[in-house]
Amino acid sequence: MSPEKLVHMANQIGKFFAHQGEGAPAEIATHLRKFWAPSMRAEIVAHLDAGGSGLDPFVRQAVETLRQ
Repeated sequence: MSPEKLVHMANQIGKFFAHQGEGAPAEIATHLRKFWAPSMRAEIVAHLDAGGSGLDPFVRQAVETLRQ
């Protein structure tokens, strides 16, 4: 899947959880772990490692936790 599509999808998930404030990154990361295929998670982490262009701040934090 293209990085642009993954970023768009991740940012949509981020918008859904944004009302949780500082707890949003944890919820986003949990959602990505539960519902995204391992290959999709690996691709979004690789995108972050390449600069993470287009990722919203909470989504960026969530993807950083996926890296661990």
